This record gives sequence, structure tokens and C-alpha cells, in this order.
Amino acid sequence: MYQPLADYVRPKTFGEVLGNKRIIDMLKKLTEEDNLISMILYGPTGVGKTTLAKIIADHYPLNHFKFNASTDSKAVLKQIVETVKMYGNALLIVDEIHRMNRDIQDYLLPYVEKGNITMIGLTTENPYIAVNPAIRSRVSIFKIIRPGGLEIKEFLKKIDLSRYDRHVTIDNEIFEEISTICNGEVRTAINMLELLVLTAEDGQKIDVKHMVKHLPEAAKSTFKTGDNYYDILSAFHKSVRGSDVNASLHYLARLLAAGDLASLVRRIRAIVYEDIGLANPMMGVKVDAACNIAIKVGLPEARNALSAIVIEMCISPKSNSAHIAIDKALADVNKGLTYQVPSHLINNPTYDKKTPYKYAHDYDKHIVKQQYLPDKLKGTVYYQPQRHTKLENLYADEYEKILKILRNSN
Repeated sequence: MYQPLADYVRPKTFGEVLGNKRIIDMLKKLTEEDNLISMILYGPTGVGKTTLAKIIADHYPLNHFKFNASTDSKAVLKQIVETVKMYGNALLIVDEIHRMNRDIQDYLLPYVEKGNITMIGLTTENPYIAVNPAIRSRVSIFKIIRPGGLEIKEFLKKIDLSRYDRHVTIDNEIFEEISTICNGEVRTAINMLELLVLTAEDGQKIDVKHMVKHLPEAAKSTFKTGDNYYDILSAFHKSVRGSDVNASLHYLARLLAAGDLASLVRRIRAIVYEDIGLANPMMGVKVDAACNIAIKVGLPEARNALSAIVIEMCISPKSNSAHIAIDKALADVNKGLTYQVPSHLINNPTYDKKTPYKYAHDYDKHIVKQQYLPDKLKGTVYYQPQRHTKLENLYADEYEKILKILRNSN
């Protein structure tokens, strides 16, 4: 049976894995010293989560097991646990861990907690949202990110193609383009390369013409645009931000030709709250409606809804005050400025509250002077009103009225 190239060239050691050097070095050290801990590896498809789990499993050839939370039953897990009891401890790789139901979790957790089972969970979903807190609290969580285009390009160039019954040469430009259009997914890049080789004749030179013929949809993002796909997304975003309707429509057309509707819709939804924001809050609702319509009708008809909303976004007044405010707040959180919540804000009747909570609805205009920020952040200002539109002027005026009332209250 034919072995796919992606499986054939799958890294067998930590040193062969692309990207994520800090995490990989740590996993290598833990594995080599037999100090492996239970963990969840999460990230998009094709970035090496399964490969890393397999490399770790190969270090424990006799006592590692696999469990798919989407398809395997509790009976399968019970059988694994009974086998584990014979070894004393074992490694369990749980694929699609975000799909693990509560009953299976309850059965597995005691063994993970006691160290009888060292678990490696794999998921494309954000475990902080999709995985049950009971599991999260017992594991370390590591995000596996996409490798860079240059890393993928160099990896592709090193692949030994002698396994095929034909001799081909490949233009360097092909490696460049595949590493760009694969969207950081190594497996996708390898699959593209494999298809080009399999469709070539013995002695053929694989060039752009051959790629466009056999990967027409993938080729649109580069060969029909002439630039890196992500450069075009960036140009589109900046053109909408700059209120240039015609430039925005030009880049929109190029993105539509690339066929990646999901990425385009995601970018449009990001733009509306990053660059329009409080200057025109209803635009967020309109954008969401247009994007939902685009997704439902699909391409090519989606172009009409997206064209209309992009034009309106360009013409709309702009404000980035909300974007700046949350970035400032996130910067503080990322610096570790996450202090104790004031006691009067804690919803716990057993908590010793030295300062009583003042219920805002009992006060005029629902404004009451009391401390909401942690003590060490008292007086911190994140939101700075802008006055680009009548609506933003109203927001700014109301905000200043609130501040004035608070300053004058006892």
C-alpha cells in the first residue's frame, strides 16, 4: 500500500521538528530524563502536535496507548487502564481531547492525578475554552504555533524524492510558493509537493506552469496576485482603515480570487472593531450580518455582500479608541499586574468584607464612587475618548460627566 509522503518524512526526533524551539527543547529534556508530565498540546492542524506525541511515545515503546475522545468508548479506556495496572504507569495520548465527555473524564482523572497515567492531550481547540476545567487543572498546556515560511521552504528542499519511480527537478520558486500558500501547515505543504511530483513525467522540470495546472486553486493566492497572500490581506486592511474605497475593492477582488473566504471574513470582522469601533458601533452588527450571508451563500455570490459592506466600512468614520484601551489593559495583565480583587466586589457571603458594596441602581444616574480596580492599579486610565464624530463626542461627553460626578462625590 502506498505510504503518503507526509507520513514518510514525518520527523522521528525532536531535532527534526520545525519551529516551537523552546517547547521542543523542554519536551526533549523532560522525556530524556523520564520526568514527563501530563500536558495538552494545542494549535492548528498540520503543525506537529501528533508528531511530537509520537516522538515522545517512541521513547516508551512498550507502555504507551492511544485514545480518540471522539470515536473511542469508555470501554476502550477501561481496557487501557487495566493494562496500565500491569505496568504501574504508562503514557496515554488522547486525540481530540476537547470532545472527551464527562463520564470518561471522571473515570480517567484519578489515574492522571496519581501519576499512574501520564496524559498527552491533543486538540485544535483552545483548551482554556473547550476543555473541562477538571482536566486543565491537572495538566500543563502548551500552544504549538505554525512554523515560518522560510522554515517550511528549507524543510521541503531537503526532502528525499528518490522513492518515486521518476527523476524530477524542481524550480526554487516552487518551494517558495508552496511555503507561502500552505498557510503554515507543514503537512499541507508536503501534500502539495507530493502531488506535483506524482503528476510530473520522468525527467521533467517542475515549474510554475506545472504548478498552476495541477494546483490551480492554491496557485491563485500567489500567481494571480503576484504578491504574498498575507501582504494582500495587510494591504486590504490598511486600505479600509485609510478609507480608500477603490484600493480596498481591488485587494478584496484579489482575496476573493484566492478563494479563502474564511480568512477574508475573519479579517473583515477584525477591522470593524479595530478601526471603526466607537465611531460607528452599528457597523459591527452590519458587518456580522454581511459576513454571515457571505458564508451561507459561498463563493462566487459572496462577493456582492462583501463588496457592499467593504464600501460602507471605507466610507464610515473611524476610531481606534477601544482598540488602544484594551491593548493597554492587556499589556498590564501580560506584565503580571493581576492583583487581588477589592473585597467588596467579591460575590461571596462568607468573605470578610471590611468595605460594603454599594449597589449602583440605588444611586442617581447609577453612578457611585467606590473602588473597582485592585489597590495597586487605583487611578489607572486605559480609555482615552476620541472626538472624530458626533457619536464619539456624545460618548466622550458622557464619560467626562461620569468622571466629574465621581470627583465631586464624597
